[in-house]
Amino acid sequence: MLEFKTIEELKPNLKLLELFKNFTYKTKKGKVKVLLNTNLQFIKPTEYLITFPITITIFKYKVNEISNKPFYIKERKEKYNLKEIETFLRNF
Repeated sequence: MLEFKTIEELKPNLKLLELFKNFTYKTKKGKVKVLLNTNLQFIKPTEYLITFPITITIFKYKVNEISNKPFYIKERKEKYNLKEIETFLRNF
């Protein structure tokens, strides 16, 4: 049976939470897990579910060296950085 061990918990982004002041939202912490007896890591992103006035799901992934856009909006299927998310949310 596959066994996983959580090696890191990813906390919500405080700057992003400040942008959500006028929205109704829920957050779920992300996790970095490792498959025991291997070096394979699995990343569960931090999830922000905005329910009012619009319904969108934003995932925040742990930043890697290649990409500088750690946010992903599920409904639009696009990657964003923090400034792009801020301008996107101001439209609502």
